[in-house]
Amino acid sequence: WNLAALAQALLPVLHTDQEQGVALAQEAVDSFPDQFLEAHAAGMAAKLGLGQLQGDDSALVEDLLHLLAQERCDFTLAFRRLADLADPGSDAGKIGELFDFAPAFEPWLARWRQRLAVETTSCAQRQAAMYRASPVFIPRNHLVEEALQAAVGEGDLAPFNQLVEILARPFAYDPALARFAMPPRPEQVVHQTFCGT
Repeated sequence: WNLAALAQALLPVLHTDQEQGVALAQEAVDSFPDQFLEAHAAGMAAKLGLGQLQGDDSALVEDLLHLLAQERCDFTLAFRRLADLADPGSDAGKIGELFDFAPAFEPWLARWRQRLAVETTSCAQRQAAMYRASPVFIPRNHLVEEALQAAVGEGDLAPFNQLVEILARPFAYDPALARFAMPPRPEQVVHQTFCGT
């Protein structure tokens, strides 16, 4: 629906002839699923430290996503932690105090490490690329809500400004800012959000 609505809004820009505009829009909408799957595969390959998905890599991705959901893991922190593990000799940017994989992940991690062994990039290069694909700070609803409440309710823009400053550098982990990386505690869960947030 969203793509169709966007295409409808863009018709006057696509072509002066409405029929040709509709044909161009339909062509773009029809090509979206393949483009999305290709972009998703490239994004997952980057998050897993793989040059590109090949062979049985789709199962590796799906198994990880299933495990993350089953174990109720925070996906953002899990992918960032995976990047930490890509170079065992590095201490930079490690978030082990925020998240670590449960024992249920050990068989998957062993498969992942086996797959990484056939990659040609160095551990350090791989880790740097994975860090670029896996932010540690994202605009979490509870933090956005906290900043909005302070700004609207108290006229205090400091929490908003701090959040904006942190989100401007989403990949640079600073342990002093750990609370901005964490998912909400049960009492912090925002149950209703709005498109503007």
